Amino acid sequence: MREETAQARWEERTQRPLLALAVVFAVAYALPIVDTSADASLTGVCAAVEWAVWAAFAGDYAVRLALARDRREFVRTRWLDLAAVVVPVIQPLKLLRLVSTLLLVGQRARMASQIQVTTYVAGAVVGLLMFGSLAVLSVERDAPDGNIRTLGDALWWSFTTMTTVGYGDHAPTTGLGRMIAVGLMLSGIALLGVVTANIAAWFIERFEKDDVEERRQTEAIQALTEEVRALRTEVAALRSRANAD
Repeated sequence: MREETAQARWEERTQRPLLALAVVFAVAYALPIVDTSADASLTGVCAAVEWAVWAAFAGDYAVRLALARDRREFVRTRWLDLAAVVVPVIQPLKLLRLVSTLLLVGQRARMASQIQVTTYVAGAVVGLLMFGSLAVLSVERDAPDGNIRTLGDALWWSFTTMTTVGYGDHAPTTGLGRMIAVGLMLSGIALLGVVTANIAAWFIERFEKDDVEERRQTEAIQALTEEVRALRTEVAALRSRANAD
């Protein structure tokens, strides 16, 4: 129990710092893409920051694994965290660092109270929209047949893709760009499902509260009715005794 408490304490204390590091990662990832005039030194610094943030999340996973009461169970239930830590090392592709960081910060964010689900869904939508735009712009901007050349084009494409509208005025032409598109489509559908389920759960909870209140009022009325009947019975008995006397 002490180890489990230590793990929970660690997760609570490190959640906000890791979220802040995720913001730093976002800036480091976006800067070389948005600023086309960035030189090699700035690009190198941004890459180093990205790897440092990923290393922080990897270290967080290692600490949580060390504090876990059942390490096999921890690895089995947190396999997505482990994949996000290992994959960028096996294949040091910049997009994989982006995906792994999003996965890791998403896993940590879900530890918060369920009351904040709407906030995290909204954050996920904005994050996927921005990162999807930057990712597709980075791979499509220099493609020979590409038609996503500016950040505005990329944002418009990401929005229509996440909402599964797909006007077709902008579309990725490279294999990696199409993989990003598939990820955005699936993410949009999943987030829509989460929002729908959250709204349905809210309505169900409200209806259940109304039913509970209605049952409570009905029970109170029934109790009062029984008391009135008992009082009437007692009054009738007293009258009978008075008449007999």
